[in-house]
Amino acid sequence: MKIRKSIIALIVILLGAAFLRLYRVSDYMTFLGDEGRDVLVVKGILEGNLTLLGPRASAGDFFTGPVYYYMMTPFLWLSQYDPVGPAIMVGLFGVATVFLIYLVGKNMFNERAGLIAAALYAVSPLVLQYSRSSWNPNTLPFFSLLTMYVLYKAITTARSWKYYILTGFLLGICIQLHYISLFLAVAVAISLFIMNWYLNGKIKVLQTITYYLQIFLGFLIGFSPFIAFEFRHDFQNTKAISTFVTNDTVQNGYATYNAFYEPIADVFFRTFARLVFAFPNPVEYPLFPLLGLQLAGLVIIIMAIAAIAMLFKHKNKFAVMLLFVWLIVGILLFGLYKKPIYDYYLVFMFPLPFLLMGYLLAKVSELKKGKFMYGALITGIVVVSLLLVNIANNPFTKPPNKQKDQVKNIAEFIISKLDNKPFNFALITPGNSDHAYRYYLEIMGRRPITIETPAVDPDRRTVTDQLIVVCEERGCKPLGHPLYEVAGFGPATSVGDWKLPSVEVYKLVHYKETVVQ
Repeated sequence: MKIRKSIIALIVILLGAAFLRLYRVSDYMTFLGDEGRDVLVVKGILEGNLTLLGPRASAGDFFTGPVYYYMMTPFLWLSQYDPVGPAIMVGLFGVATVFLIYLVGKNMFNERAGLIAAALYAVSPLVLQYSRSSWNPNTLPFFSLLTMYVLYKAITTARSWKYYILTGFLLGICIQLHYISLFLAVAVAISLFIMNWYLNGKIKVLQTITYYLQIFLGFLIGFSPFIAFEFRHDFQNTKAISTFVTNDTVQNGYATYNAFYEPIADVFFRTFARLVFAFPNPVEYPLFPLLGLQLAGLVIIIMAIAAIAMLFKHKNKFAVMLLFVWLIVGILLFGLYKKPIYDYYLVFMFPLPFLLMGYLLAKVSELKKGKFMYGALITGIVVVSLLLVNIANNPFTKPPNKQKDQVKNIAEFIISKLDNKPFNFALITPGNSDHAYRYYLEIMGRRPITIETPAVDPDRRTVTDQLIVVCEERGCKPLGHPLYEVAGFGPATSVGDWKLPSVEVYKLVHYKETVVQ
């Protein structure tokens, strides 16, 4: 009966997780410039144009590895080139992460801890925010947790070279998904050293070096597409990353944090508050009473400290070392980062606070006085309260953005104004890019012609007789705009101006001066 109850509970959790990630995903998914860029590349892969590079990093002028593009490929094909396919893939990875959290919690602690951790992760609004759209960091929670779990299994049970190579391979995938996984790599290295030391009662230098080499070999395999690109292109991304780290982050001053401890304290609080407790974003603070935020923050800090303290009482010291090193290294390394720290930078640690909180609440549930299981009552109240608060803040409480449908409708409108002739295209926007529009125009068979520079196209053959301009900013004046796609078209006049629900569309043609006889 106990086993059946656990299985039923897990099934309910997984079904809930799937619903929250996949219901109306097409209406709520993000589909802007970055997402359009990705599906354009994946469309090229499906057409035989393979790539060794992934998306451009948001923090600098360098690229990640291509693994995410190849993960997207079958889902874009199955969805018949509808961008919702890769978004569904991310949602499925989110459900798989819920199950993996249960499995890890069960094996490292106990089944109750695994179920509590999985249930809380399944409904976390911040986790859901990054589980319903196609973006390369969004699958990282699954791979980061799997990396650490395989390392745990390598030390505690198998001690086989296959597990160490698999750890390195998964780490290579993580770093391809986002460079914040370099923090995870440091946690892996330190955890392996400490756990191996504890296992043997001393440092076995040769054995430890062998394990590191096996992980490094796996990493080379997992990171091989990016390495192949670097060899073929004189390590241009490696040089760009080095420049970013040494010049941008270290030498320049940023006002975001003034001291080493400030980002550490900030990340520690957000790791628990934003993920587990649905604590509001700072921009939303004015919407809540200050005293209420302060009291909630105090409770969260107390519970976070209690979860860490309870971890150290756990008999499984390998689980203690692995999770504590993962937490401490992940948080401390942010002290070196002086730029703004966005919530998605924490994706490599997303599962961690849920495992810690799951174990804390599982242990509290065991408290009793005589036959009165007051601990179970406390845990039940806390878990139900957290579930209700998190569900109340889920994405469905806000109207759907329907960005994908908006872009599709705008593309269809543009095509209706082309008179079946070639055209150039430009997007005037405060912060987006034109890739999403170009993707839909391309799959609809009306690919815009890109205006090349005079050095590449001295005869201006890439300049057509019409330019479609989409304006996403207010007060847009496309005539004479300095944007290259507009300026490169040359002197123009407007022959069409249409206001759509979210944008304004202009049709420009070449200006012809009237000669007076």
